[in-house]
Amino acid sequence: MFATKAASMLLRRFPAAASSSAPAAAASALRNGIANNMRFMSSDDVATFDLTGSFETHNLDTQPNNTIEMTKEELLSHFELMYTMRRMEITCDNEYKSRAIRGFCHLYDGQEAVATGVNAAFEPEDSWITSYRCHCTALARGGTVATILGELFGNVDGQTKGKGGSMHFYNKAHNFFGGQGIVGAQVPVGLGLAFANHYNATPGKPMQVAIACYGDGAANQGQIWESANMASLWNLPMIFCIENNHYGMGTSMDRHSSHSDYYKMGNHIPGVRIDGMNVLAVKEGMRFVKDYVGAGNGPMYVEMMTYRYHGHSMSDPGTTYRNREEIALTRSTRDPLEFVKRTLIDAGFADAEQIKETEKRIRKDVAAQVKQAKASPKPTVDKDLFEYVYTTDGGKEQNDYPPHIRMPDFAKSKNF
Repeated sequence: MFATKAASMLLRRFPAAASSSAPAAAASALRNGIANNMRFMSSDDVATFDLTGSFETHNLDTQPNNTIEMTKEELLSHFELMYTMRRMEITCDNEYKSRAIRGFCHLYDGQEAVATGVNAAFEPEDSWITSYRCHCTALARGGTVATILGELFGNVDGQTKGKGGSMHFYNKAHNFFGGQGIVGAQVPVGLGLAFANHYNATPGKPMQVAIACYGDGAANQGQIWESANMASLWNLPMIFCIENNHYGMGTSMDRHSSHSDYYKMGNHIPGVRIDGMNVLAVKEGMRFVKDYVGAGNGPMYVEMMTYRYHGHSMSDPGTTYRNREEIALTRSTRDPLEFVKRTLIDAGFADAEQIKETEKRIRKDVAAQVKQAKASPKPTVDKDLFEYVYTTDGGKEQNDYPPHIRMPDFAKSKNF
């Protein structure tokens, strides 16, 4: 059935044991990497899609709906965002190889449905923090290709003024609290965001939620267990989201974790496993999770079953611990972008030629924004080095240098 044992392992973690109410055919289709997007009701601009077999639950009496209604505009917008993410990450790959981008660089291509679906289910006021694989989340949360590439180039028009680089995007205005360069360290910070949302909530109204995304490789860290304990004790609106791309760096999940049903890791804390390659399933699943957590029911674990096409980072070829056949199999059977394309066509929302025109427009726009990012200047020592380092005005913009900061003495500095 599958050419390699690794490929079989990859897909058997998708809902292989669907709930008793789900048709066996749907569960089998999902196990075998065949997206179930049957349209059973549609009009010119609205369609209802079948999600049967896309979810598994733990310690829950209810679950996400097995159908989702979506308009033409909604689905097209999801496709455009996902395709922009894909083109942006491919561009990052090329720019890194040409040495325009330096340092660490972790790409997200293959996982676009997760960030897009979560963003579609959330409100702008909900808090989001994630790992170092954060370019596409930054894009979904108010960024642009120009500001993201500008940051990767180390230029002043980057999202964090060229000071953060690949792993440290941040956009407080859009409640995106960044990437985190230390594995798993974003989760306790996410817990603090959940505490703030709980503290600031209006009695009798749903709370804004906080989500901390991390990979399967971080899932067994002590700081995550401690955060889960506190979230449960204090009944916080916290979502622990494991983006399970099946490899912690170069180690498969079956080798690095004795418990690989990550959505059950919270013990008594409820959990949901979601098909993370299906943006419709992610959107509906996260709508359910947000409603549950925001209603004061306490935290929830979410496991997104997804896959990364690149290696762990640009220094990892990604083929020493898995083979090219496995990657090609996933691209050909479970690619999240191809799924959305087929769904658009099957729903009558677009034809193949219209999708090609959309892709062409996005490729052109991405190229233009990359050119814009490259035109941005580099930070300077005198003007930029100490901005946003020291403040005396409660967090407002403060560019004055305090007297105890000593600037470099260039006359005594060695030039390289």
